[in-house]
Amino acid sequence: MDWKTLYKDKLMTAGEAVKRIKSGDRVVVSHAVGEPRTLISAMVENADQYKGVEIVHMVAMGNSPYCRPEMEKHFRHNSLFVGASTRQAVADGRADVTPVFFSEVPELFRTTLPVDVALVNLSPPDEHGYCSFGVSVDYSKPAAEAAKLVIAQVNANMPRTFGDSFIHISELDCIVEADDPVIELPQGKIGDVQRAIGKNCASLINDGDTLQLGIGAIPDAVMLFLKDKKDLGIHSEMFSDGTVELMEAGVITNKRKNFHPGKSVVTFLMGTKRLYDYVNNNPSVEMYPVDFVNNPYIIAENDNLVAINSCIEVDLTGQVVSTNIGLTQFSGVGGQVDFVRGAQMSRGGRSIMAMPSTTKTKRGTISKIVPLITEGAAVTTSRDEVDYVITEYGIAKLKGKTLRDRARALIEIAHPDFRPDLIEEYEKRFHSKFQDAPHKAYA
Repeated sequence: MDWKTLYKDKLMTAGEAVKRIKSGDRVVVSHAVGEPRTLISAMVENADQYKGVEIVHMVAMGNSPYCRPEMEKHFRHNSLFVGASTRQAVADGRADVTPVFFSEVPELFRTTLPVDVALVNLSPPDEHGYCSFGVSVDYSKPAAEAAKLVIAQVNANMPRTFGDSFIHISELDCIVEADDPVIELPQGKIGDVQRAIGKNCASLINDGDTLQLGIGAIPDAVMLFLKDKKDLGIHSEMFSDGTVELMEAGVITNKRKNFHPGKSVVTFLMGTKRLYDYVNNNPSVEMYPVDFVNNPYIIAENDNLVAINSCIEVDLTGQVVSTNIGLTQFSGVGGQVDFVRGAQMSRGGRSIMAMPSTTKTKRGTISKIVPLITEGAAVTTSRDEVDYVITEYGIAKLKGKTLRDRARALIEIAHPDFRPDLIEEYEKRFHSKFQDAPHKAYA
């Protein structure tokens, strides 16, 4: 039977497709802006037919209607990375959190979290019957490969991306045609603080380096200061619109990459239509499952890999917290540790924690460099693995430094308003005056 006949035989409405989900099923939803919104809406509309359906995914960019209080009897979300639309359900005890490195999520779906149903969002089939996972290959493709039932939203707005990003019509059980626009995320606002952080980060990046960048004002600010660099490369869990600008300007060429030369390697994408149009049918961008892209040993194959991540707080020993504000789950580890470890194994590699020196809370402005991590918080990146910490006030090189020198370096890049309290803690902890030992934070 040819694929076109198979396609027609499997074609149905969203309502018909979600009726194949059973009470007690574990349903994995495609990641981030790749979520299949038509299928999710149909599933929620059919909620009265379900009891105890587990919804598993990382960060959601839609509105996660299954997390509403009235859905509690029908659905329970298991979050692998908490986002804005799921945070309240977790805080209220109506949703769960499973801590996991991004690189290990596919293996979970093959072992301890077996997948009953995968809801995926795909590009239309090519002439051979292959659909692309588009902007979300990451765990979405492995979930589909592991699932007992695959329900696919075939979406004309989903870009066709290259790499290990395809699935054949024969591997799908239900096909629903729905052309939802891919969710767009506008670029973050870059202020003076972000510009200063971006400039400091860019000072550690050399011509020919391979980069891991995320999304938001800080990565965008870093890229503002890379326009005079040459032949940069990309091996990153994701990238956004700012990266496209550098690609089009000839700054990112991937020419000097010793691993996948000439290719930007990534596992998912988030941005605007400009990004999605750029990657569509673009052979210079290759997307692979996250257990490949984020595998630290694969990352380390790239010489001079520079990983830039952000965090919630750093204590005076260099412990990094990125997932919790005290006991409150804010996000997840994602790929931070994957890339910190990959960068430190890379020949010439560097890893950077970049953050503003302060943040605003209900209690007022507080320092993100703290004497002790907040009670109840979980350490994301251990002090043994941290390399550089950067704020708008400078660069602290921690790798290989004593606890005393780490504390001094971090205090020197803390906000001046909070340095006196940090210095007081330093002097109490290390039994010496802060000014007695000359020190350079960046060395």
